[in-house]
Amino acid sequence: MHTIRNTLVVVDSQQSEELILNKAKMIASATQSHLHLLACDKEHHHSPYLNDMQDSLVREGYSVSAQQAWHGSSHKTIIASQQAEGCGLVIKLHQSDNPLKKALLTPEDWKLLRYCPCPVLMVKTARPWNGGTVLAAIDAGSSDIEHRVLHSGIASHGYDIAALAGGTLHIMSAHPYPMLSAADSIFQLKESIQALYRERCKTFQAEFDVSDERLHIEEGPADVLIPYIAHKLEAVLTVIGSVARTGLSGALIGNTAEMILDTLDSDVLVLKPDDIITHLEELAAPSPSTSADPAVSTWPYNHPNHRSHT
Repeated sequence: MHTIRNTLVVVDSQQSEELILNKAKMIASATQSHLHLLACDKEHHHSPYLNDMQDSLVREGYSVSAQQAWHGSSHKTIIASQQAEGCGLVIKLHQSDNPLKKALLTPEDWKLLRYCPCPVLMVKTARPWNGGTVLAAIDAGSSDIEHRVLHSGIASHGYDIAALAGGTLHIMSAHPYPMLSAADSIFQLKESIQALYRERCKTFQAEFDVSDERLHIEEGPADVLIPYIAHKLEAVLTVIGSVARTGLSGALIGNTAEMILDTLDSDVLVLKPDDIITHLEELAAPSPSTSADPAVSTWPYNHPNHRSHT
């Protein structure tokens, strides 16, 4: 979190300005990062709004730039600007789509989580982070190097934000139900599964000063347990990660982040492993044969065999 030097803040005159700026200013103050304001505006009607916001932030002592742009859709516009400005974090206000619309079309916020090459903070509530609980959700059952690095990043970001907000970090992991037919006897009993998961979390507990009382190992699906535990702890922020699926594009992330985005009643920070970030950066880069629009033609979801909805 402290390495962020440039933060992209997606703004809209139709949305609550304070809701997103309070979180953006807190991060900028802690990291000394520049704020780049972006209005995804096809008609470029945001000039007065952007100018007023920029002037206000500059008077408060922040380093700020502003831009209006449109590249065919909001998520393409955001990623094009993130790449052009070299932003290490995107902050956006999340607005839920109705269930019928989500069944027919992939929501723009889901696409942003899938394809953005940097961490994305989805702001959902007006609750301040100060003194609150930050929940870092990891998958302790996955012990390969890719997951270990991602889990470390999730815990590290959670720790940094909890520290700057004067809050408390909790770590959680969901584990599968016992199976008597499992080849490994460890996975035949709930107690042995929980013991294994707790053992794998000891490194994170030691590094980020998380007591046993603040480690939550629960049985069940992650997309159900993460919102449940976040609500139980009254978390102000939930930090989660996503690892790429296999498939045509190689860039599709696991859909846990998408599934819980609407059900969580906290802000959500979504991270990806370094190799996925590198691949997404390559996809976001304009090729010499494409038009000047940096967000067109290189996207895996434009592939004719890629479904338009999940």
